Amino acid sequence: MGLSKITIVKNTMIGNDRMIYAYARVSTRTQKLDRQIKSIKERYPEAIIVQEKYTGTSMERTEWQKLFARVKAGDTIVFDSVSRMSRNAEEGFAAYEDLYIRGVELVFIKEPHINTETYKRALQSNIQLVGDKIDYVLDGINRYLMALAKEQIEIAFQQAEKEVRDIQTRVKEGIEVARLNGKQIGSPKGSVYTVKKSAATKEIIRKHSRSFGGNLTDSECMKLAGVSNNTFYKYKRELGIVRK
Repeated sequence: MGLSKITIVKNTMIGNDRMIYAYARVSTRTQKLDRQIKSIKERYPEAIIVQEKYTGTSMERTEWQKLFARVKAGDTIVFDSVSRMSRNAEEGFAAYEDLYIRGVELVFIKEPHINTETYKRALQSNIQLVGDKIDYVLDGINRYLMALAKEQIEIAFQQAEKEVRDIQTRVKEGIEVARLNGKQIGSPKGSVYTVKKSAATKEIIRKHSRSFGGNLTDSECMKLAGVSNNTFYKYKRELGIVRK
C-alpha cells in the first residue's frame, strides 16, 4: 500500500501544510496491525496511516522509504513504539537523527521520553544560558542530546527484544507444563479436522452415495454436494470408503 493509496482517516492539514503521518509495521505475515493502528488513532485520529507488512528476511521496507523521502520540516510521524521504526537500534537512531535534523517531529506512544519534542525543549531551555559563543555551545548540546537519544533508543530496542523473548519462554513453559500434565498438544496424529461444511457434505455422501446404499453415482453425488472430485473422494476416504 503506497502513500497514494493509504487510508486518510481525516484531513491532516495543520496550517502551513504541515502533515501528521503514522507508521505501523509488523514483521511476520501472521501478525496483525490492528493493535498499533488502534493505539495511534486513539491519540491521533487525524493521522494518515501508512501500513507495512515486512519480514526480517527482507531488506526492503517500501512504504517506510516512501514516507521517509516525502516528509518535510514541520511534519509529524507517529509510531506505536520506537521498535516499529526500524529493525534495530542502530538503524533506528540513524533515521531518528536524520529526521530530527530535517525538522520532522517524531512521536513514540510507548516511549514519549524519546519524542523529538523532548529534546527540542531541552535545547531551547539551554539557549537562555549561553553567551556570545552560542554556536559552539549549541553544537555541544545537540551532540549531547543526540547521544542521549541514541542511548534511549538502544534501551527501548533491548526492552522490546526482551519482551519477545519473555513471551516465547512463557509459551514454551506453558506447552511443557501441559505436556507433563498429560494434555494433548496440537491435533492427535491421524485426526481429521471437521468443519461445519465438511460435516454437511459427508452427510450428503452417506445418505445418497451408492457406496453407502444410496441411489446416486459418484458423479451425481458430487454435483448434489457441490464439491470437487478431489474433495469428494477425500471425504469418502475419511468415511471409510477407498476409491477403486
